[in-house]
Amino acid sequence: MNMKKLSSTGMTRRGILGAFAATAVGAAPTYSNAAGFLRGGGDVRRIRMFSGRTGERIDTIYWIEGKYVGEAIREVNAFMRDWRTGQTIDIDTRTIDIMAASYNLLDVNEPYMLLSGYRSPQTNAMLRSRSSGVAKRSLHMVGQAADLRLNGRSTAQISRAAQSCRAGGVGRYSGSNFVHMDCGPVRSWRG
Repeated sequence: MNMKKLSSTGMTRRGILGAFAATAVGAAPTYSNAAGFLRGGGDVRRIRMFSGRTGERIDTIYWIEGKYVGEAIREVNAFMRDWRTGQTIDIDTRTIDIMAASYNLLDVNEPYMLLSGYRSPQTNAMLRSRSSGVAKRSLHMVGQAADLRLNGRSTAQISRAAQSCRAGGVGRYSGSNFVHMDCGPVRSWRG
């Protein structure tokens, strides 16, 4: 898997080009296609993550003026693959939006650390055999969940930001120092 590394400016070439495209169309903002929790969040959506498992980084603008950027979404799908098997799936864009909106509310500059994105059924079964906290029908297996960490914010802060979006499930795992975000039913729990 060939992932683009962060440039010295902190953005991929596509991100920079996307930012220029956004400024070109920024004079006529439209929020009609934005989810309720993202209204007022701007005409550009960006996601920044790194993986301690693979050493890869992603910093991309994935949404401009009411439209998802296909190439950027494909890059996110590849980045959030099951790193154990290499399998990918289309990540639900609602999950990406929840992650991005929560990130913006946290007012940080560091990227998320992605602990788990997509999980193949085999990986999920293996993790279930090791931990009672792994759901049998996990939303990770359908590309609708992510487990994330930020060194500069506590799990309480991250989970409050995600819960304020009122757009899906939020699990706070303080002992393991991560927050689960998904685009399933609105709910919250502590693990």
